Amino acid sequence: MASYLEFIQQNEERDGIRFSWNVWPSSRLEATRMVVPLACLFTPLKERPDLPPIQYEPVLCSRATCRAVLNPLCQVDYRAKLWACNFCFQRNQFSPSYSGISELNQPAELLPQFSTIEYVVQRGSSAPLIFLYVVDTCLEEDDLQALKESLQMSLSLLTPNSLVGLITFGRMVQVHELNCEGISKSYVFRGTKDLSAKQIQDMLGLAKPPVGVQGSAPQPQEHPGLSSRFLQPVHKIDMNLTDLLGELQRDPWPVPQGKRPLRSTGVALSIAVGLLEGSFPNTGARIMLFTGGPPTQGPGIVVGDELKTPIRSWHDIEKDNARFLKKATKHYEALANRAAVNGHCIDIYACSLDQTGLLELKCCCNLSGGYIVMADSFNTSLFKQTFQRVFSKGLQGDFRMSFGASLEIKTTRELKIAGAIGTCVSLNSKGPSVSENELGIGGTCQWKICGLDPSTTLSIYFEVVNQHNAPIPQGGRGAIQFVTHYQHSSSQRRIRVTTVARNWADAQSQLQHIEAAFDQEASAVLMARLGVFKAESEEGPDVLRWLDRQLIRLCQKFGQFHKDDSNSFKLSETFSLYPQFMFHLRRSPFLQVFNNSPDESSYYRHHFMRQDLTQSLIMIQPVLYSYSFYGPPEPVLLDSGSILPDRILLMDTFFQIVIYHGETISQWRKAGYQDMQEYENFKQLLQAPLDDAQEILQTRFPMPRYVDTEHGGSQARFLLSKVNPSQTHNNMYACEQESGAPILTDDVSLQVFMDHLKKLAVSSSS
Repeated sequence: MASYLEFIQQNEERDGIRFSWNVWPSSRLEATRMVVPLACLFTPLKERPDLPPIQYEPVLCSRATCRAVLNPLCQVDYRAKLWACNFCFQRNQFSPSYSGISELNQPAELLPQFSTIEYVVQRGSSAPLIFLYVVDTCLEEDDLQALKESLQMSLSLLTPNSLVGLITFGRMVQVHELNCEGISKSYVFRGTKDLSAKQIQDMLGLAKPPVGVQGSAPQPQEHPGLSSRFLQPVHKIDMNLTDLLGELQRDPWPVPQGKRPLRSTGVALSIAVGLLEGSFPNTGARIMLFTGGPPTQGPGIVVGDELKTPIRSWHDIEKDNARFLKKATKHYEALANRAAVNGHCIDIYACSLDQTGLLELKCCCNLSGGYIVMADSFNTSLFKQTFQRVFSKGLQGDFRMSFGASLEIKTTRELKIAGAIGTCVSLNSKGPSVSENELGIGGTCQWKICGLDPSTTLSIYFEVVNQHNAPIPQGGRGAIQFVTHYQHSSSQRRIRVTTVARNWADAQSQLQHIEAAFDQEASAVLMARLGVFKAESEEGPDVLRWLDRQLIRLCQKFGQFHKDDSNSFKLSETFSLYPQFMFHLRRSPFLQVFNNSPDESSYYRHHFMRQDLTQSLIMIQPVLYSYSFYGPPEPVLLDSGSILPDRILLMDTFFQIVIYHGETISQWRKAGYQDMQEYENFKQLLQAPLDDAQEILQTRFPMPRYVDTEHGGSQARFLLSKVNPSQTHNNMYACEQESGAPILTDDVSLQVFMDHLKKLAVSSSS
């Protein structure tokens, strides 16, 4: 089956796409019987070093309801200089600029290797990148100092003509003017009053065009009239802003004993959104919120200022006891939608040992495509390095981030679009290809994604609408086109077009073809995203039951067995890993909220909804490597049987990197054998996992938490909670041989889960 695996990998590398099924069932009825929907994981800006942008604009189909882009699947009549659209079959004339084309002289967009192609839009002026820092000043002294240093450092990473602005908040909100030479001037707003966009713009004087500084003519390369007093090019105000950040003081309002500081996060964000809305609509911008605690006053309040009333927990939410939850969520959702309409994304950097209100604030990032970064303090390397990576550069030396993207999807008539899940919002574009049945954010064929990077991945769900009695001709193919318009960090507008096709097959006579083309990794992530999307609005146990039902149905459809005989049950190789992914997904922090605060769950889910396939699989089923004296490091099963006394384990869960020393290794380490010359090989063994961990820590975004622990250590729980508990305190004496570490849990093991699944799949009553 290597050929299908190769096909899947080639498509992922070339087009950034992974389908659940790579041969499609040709009728609506058969498609619903497949259990896993026809869907794909799509990475719009997948890095392609071999994809130079083309310096002309795409050729579009002339039919007003179609407007598909010319692609390698279109039929071309080189003599008559005509092309037929493969979506609506309209015949289109080539423009005069294509007069030289022939079979031997084809433009790039007709070559099969350019199923993904990128165009540079020539018209329209380019706009600068905008970064608006919104800084919480109710922090502890050393935390504030560390944050100020990180912000000063970030100025050196920005391009010279990027515009930058600063808003600080505590009990009051201050918008700092940045062009007063030597004079600090700021506009102060009350933190308890919600202002409309119009009021904010009037108070800041944004309604009239900004006046340049007297005596200085605007330079031609500056965008005259584009920079306001609150947003200035970095190269002009670098020194002033560095000084201003250095002089930032803690919020001066006294905090009485037993109270929380008054923090007006809701108003600060509202002013930031209003400021950008008024001065830079539809321009790439990032609002970066740095906060060290929950909003405690004004609109968007999450908890009162009395320390004796704790911030809401899952228990409070279940009992409908979280009094600010609904109102705060509504406030931040309204802000997120306003930002998203203008293509502005909101990042949240929340650093605190307690919760900061991410549950209420998460929609700001989830709808606008911004990042959420969570750490214990602004003084940790986790925050400092992750923040630095936001400004990382790609192969061409430009920022990897892109802005204000919109994604449009076109399909051939046998398919309709059910919806998308990811960091996007619907543009409510109702086309003929939009399905009535919604999965995720549906009812549209266009979405806005305000913040994009090369790993941002959406899951798109389709519905086969071809009727059972209307067979598709032999050799027919269904096609989908993804058109992504976005602002590149070099300020160019670009359009990236990906057009893919797959074969149709009749599920009654060619089921083995459909089966062989199943992508179990992509399907596990696509189903997991649906589950996590449901978990946002439904009860946890209901979501688990839904996932279980889907898994049982899939096993009944594709397993081979004799009725009521669970020992006869077999799954083919293309499905064999799928149940295991579902087992680990059920235990993951995306669906299990036990032991996680609402903020932590929001953080985990946010990253799961935006990462690509490889990272998502690591989140569902962490990777475990074993280091020993018996050979090179090797991947081992995520199972308690892999925890042996003479091994070191390295576990990567995406959010944590855990190094675990077995009992014997840990005793030798404590005895200091690694410092003796004759035990050089032991020293090397201890060093090997550290080097491998370092490699992951240096590249991943956000930087994972690093845990170094040992047998019996308090942090060993990170490893023990993830492995399959094949040995527990209930069955440890039943084992013949001593192997692995028993785990104190009442969770079922993968073996028990599989036995139960087989029983249900073969039962004649289900």
